Amino acid sequence: MFKAIFTWWNGSTLGTSFTLWKRGARLIGRDEQGNRYFEEKESSFPNGGYRRWVVYHGLAEASRVPADWHGWLHHTFDEPPTVLPLTRRAWEKDHLPNMTGTPLAYHPSGSLYLPDGPNDVAKDYEPWSPQGE
Repeated sequence: MFKAIFTWWNGSTLGTSFTLWKRGARLIGRDEQGNRYFEEKESSFPNGGYRRWVVYHGLAEASRVPADWHGWLHHTFDEPPTVLPLTRRAWEKDHLPNMTGTPLAYHPSGSLYLPDGPNDVAKDYEPWSPQGE
């Protein structure tokens, strides 16, 4: 209960749950990461559109939303991926969230953040000196 009140970055807060209940939002589907997607039952927009939400499973990070659900959330697609999934091409890779700032982030060979330290930096590195020597 305490976690649901104060940790907005970790799933749904009580305020989000109350808003979903108050607007009569219905569960549309889930993605492969466990995120849940909702749409309100009655339109609250003047043009007749419906408000849509995502409730993250775990860390609330927008890059965790796959392309098909992103398109549905932003009204690019009328039908959710549960009804009309996007066709995948053979060359497309699986969706990955942004890993920056995590232990799984990409670090090139000269990075100081590598567990063993930078490697092969001394071979091609020449320090700058103001005299040009």
